[in-house]
Amino acid sequence: MNVDRLVFAIAGTFILLSLVLSQLHSVYWLGFTAFVGLNLLQAAFTGFCPLAKILKLFGIEAGCAFR
Repeated sequence: MNVDRLVFAIAGTFILLSLVLSQLHSVYWLGFTAFVGLNLLQAAFTGFCPLAKILKLFGIEAGCAFR
């Protein structure tokens, strides 16, 4: 897996997890869902993604979106 696919997989996991937690624990977990969504939106326009930078530090190969 490259950085692009891992970013999508981790973001999707975080969104689903926070949706489940909002139903089981507190509605305030939806704030985390919004944070992840906004981060994905700004990454689409700017090309900057903090998670992609962290994954690159671990030596994972970059895909075409986050070079």
